[in-house]
Amino acid sequence: MGESKNVMGQIWQLLIIVILLFSTSPKVGASDQPLSKIEIQKTTVALHSSAHIEVTPNLLGIKGETVEWVTVKFNHLSPSESDWIGVFSPAKFNGSVCSPESGPERDQVPYLCTAPIKFQYANFSAHNYVRIGNGSLKLQLINQRADFAFALFTGGLSNPVLLAISNTVRFVDPKSPVYPRIAQGKSWDEMVVTWTSGYGIEEATPIVQWGPQGEESKFLSPAGTLTFGRNSMCGAPARTVGWRDPGFIHTSFLHDLWPNMKYYYRVGHRLFNGSYVWGKVNLFTSSPYPGQDSLQRVIIFGDMGKAERDGSNEYNNFQPGSLNTTDRLVEDLENIDIVFHIGDIVYANGYISQWDQFTSQIEPIASHVPYMIASGNHERDWPNTGSFYKNLDSGGECGVPAQTMFYVPTNNRDKFWYSTDYGMFHFCIADSEHDWREGTEQYKFIEECFASADRQKQPWLIFIAHRVLGYSSASWYAEEGAFEEPMGREMLQKLWQKYKVDLAFYGHVHNYERTCPIYENICVSSERSHYSGTFNATIHVVVGGGGCALADYTTLQTSWSYFKDHDYGFVKLTAFNHSSLLLEYKKSSDGKVYDQFWITREYRDILGCDTIGNCPSTTLAS
Repeated sequence: MGESKNVMGQIWQLLIIVILLFSTSPKVGASDQPLSKIEIQKTTVALHSSAHIEVTPNLLGIKGETVEWVTVKFNHLSPSESDWIGVFSPAKFNGSVCSPESGPERDQVPYLCTAPIKFQYANFSAHNYVRIGNGSLKLQLINQRADFAFALFTGGLSNPVLLAISNTVRFVDPKSPVYPRIAQGKSWDEMVVTWTSGYGIEEATPIVQWGPQGEESKFLSPAGTLTFGRNSMCGAPARTVGWRDPGFIHTSFLHDLWPNMKYYYRVGHRLFNGSYVWGKVNLFTSSPYPGQDSLQRVIIFGDMGKAERDGSNEYNNFQPGSLNTTDRLVEDLENIDIVFHIGDIVYANGYISQWDQFTSQIEPIASHVPYMIASGNHERDWPNTGSFYKNLDSGGECGVPAQTMFYVPTNNRDKFWYSTDYGMFHFCIADSEHDWREGTEQYKFIEECFASADRQKQPWLIFIAHRVLGYSSASWYAEEGAFEEPMGREMLQKLWQKYKVDLAFYGHVHNYERTCPIYENICVSSERSHYSGTFNATIHVVVGGGGCALADYTTLQTSWSYFKDHDYGFVKLTAFNHSSLLLEYKKSSDGKVYDQFWITREYRDILGCDTIGNCPSTTLAS
């Protein structure tokens, strides 16, 4: 009988372990990185004269371009629908890169252990390829500090057979400074410029040349240089097949800016032979003085990811969503002052090459207006690395690429919470991948951020987090018996109410939804399009439809949900003055407004209170 109990106990322990493994594994579908489908380490090398692949032109960026199209022509005497083209960079992708860790592949030469940076099926644009064995593709390359080789495979993605390798393709200056992105500094009169290059500090000195537009004065500001190595990654694939050298990331701080002034800048490097290498000239407008009364326009969205204009690496329908969002923002850039991409930035998921490709995609935006990010599960989460959630969503990145490739005004980049001011707005950005519960370091920051808002000068107080710490009608939240992350609003709602937070924005759920003004699960106003007078409660907005595969809603009818849209889109906030704020939800497909509401509130309305939870004690004593 004792032995029987022992066996049963062991069985229960095994069941618990299995349940834990399933509960901490990433959800498949929306989070699958397409490059992860390629089992490159299973490759059989069968180079044969019956297969051929050639790429033209082989020299790119002759006029300084950082993005170029190439033509790939190939043939195979025994074509099949499973034939595909992989693009590798660096061009040498054989056993010199790494060695097999285990398995029968140990005897295979060359041993392929580097994933391609992109791939496409051979019959993608040549539908008669399987019949005639000849095909051609147009593919787009960006300058990524190394040369490229194209390879023809058969056998599909799970059992690839390498048939042919192309000629080498390269950019004229592979090390050149590329993809500048700007961000708000720690003070309103500081702009931070970050870019990527192939120049380490032993080769060149990174600098930014800048000054007021139209004036002769030219300033030179130094830049710091960071990078990270394979050993900085926390797991596979970031440490294994997904690894690619990220180059060098440079950051410069432009100080003492005048408010609302146009500045030009260009990033570059002074080589040790005395010559200079420069990127192209860009313009930005400095931030308004905190509290300044002027037209101020803010874009907010989450979960966009990257997509390929050549149709390669098709990623859960990212092609229409991600690129449409990017294109709509570029089209309206003259009417945008600052952008918040609130988590799940790239969905690289451990394939480091994708970070370069994303910074190239957003360069038209991020080089002209501050591009502020928040940390999401696909940037940070990995077991035993300090993240609040012990899942595998970051693909082993554990926050390192995001913290290095982008600047945010935080004291510790691993703790990705920060505040920033933009004119009449005060933003408090939380890091939902670290513990936010009462008593934690982050909870203290959130309260201090709310409390520091001077509502006379900055009436619009905005809370941002990646995961839904407020309200969402997502189907999986409903299945888990909640409409939020665990202990989300239970811990934070008294702060939202006490400090009269106007709006709270979230990503993570890939759709759009906004609530009524809500406190303790109860709508405190039946108004839907115009909120005026004394603050009642915070309005919560899910805006996670930047580009990733869309998420379904629960079939339950939630009384607090005022508008839903199962489509790609983003939010635009426009502060016209200290008392008028407009929220517009726009679809990425056409840029048109599909939901909107106004908030009009005077300063005395913020000082006053008639709602539970935000009324301080008073006395009638004289």
